[in-house]
Amino acid sequence: MIKFELKDLEVFYGDFQALKGIDMKIPANEITAFIGPSGCGKTTFLKCLNRMNDLVEGCRVYGQVTLDGEDIYNDYDVNLLRKRVGMVFQKPLPFKMSIYDNIAFGPRTHGIRSKSALDEIVEQSLTQATLWDEVKDRLNMDALSFSGGQQQRICIARALAVRPEVLLMDEPTSALDPISTGKIEEVVMELKKKYSIVIVTHNMQQAVRISDKTAFFLLGEVIEFGDTEKLFSVPKDKRTEEYITGRFG
Repeated sequence: MIKFELKDLEVFYGDFQALKGIDMKIPANEITAFIGPSGCGKTTFLKCLNRMNDLVEGCRVYGQVTLDGEDIYNDYDVNLLRKRVGMVFQKPLPFKMSIYDNIAFGPRTHGIRSKSALDEIVEQSLTQATLWDEVKDRLNMDALSFSGGQQQRICIARALAVRPEVLLMDEPTSALDPISTGKIEEVVMELKKKYSIVIVTHNMQQAVRISDKTAFFLLGEVIEFGDTEKLFSVPKDKRTEEYITGRFG
């Protein structure tokens, strides 16, 4: 089943063309990884999927992006889109408030006021982020007082609290140590049972470990996209082979 379909996607920042004529089908309930050198368009592409590029001055998006067959750039409610498509950023960015209030923030903005309903959402979201047992007695502590790895899992739980269908992750482990990275990867593998996940990563081993599909980006183009195992073992394009074997990038 296809979650997102992109046809002839082009993105400009002023005169600079960041993405060039991209066609792609992103499957539901799988992990799709984007790899490629810095500045090649991976994050720009990711932000097209929940229209975060709307917030960038001078950014223009052309082509078609559909979510479950609906064009998200054509008369589509952006608030609804961002509820359906959550995002976790590179640097852990919990709000300066308690863990509980971080997780309850989204549901409250969508009108949920019941204490029992919020309690349930907080516990469920932290459990999904494999953090509940570590913090259940410390929910009133400032989220910023926890380790980087825990902060990133708080951010994952916060994204899950509004019950999205898709989770976008922009290098979610690049600022973390190997143990915290391993925990996040375990969380992501577990989440794909319920969510469609798209992850930008500079860590090619991570793409191999956790993703079902991988897209290789270079200079604003998708050079190759397919099953992760095939892309890494028998790449079709010489540029893909050179990148994954470390000959450039």
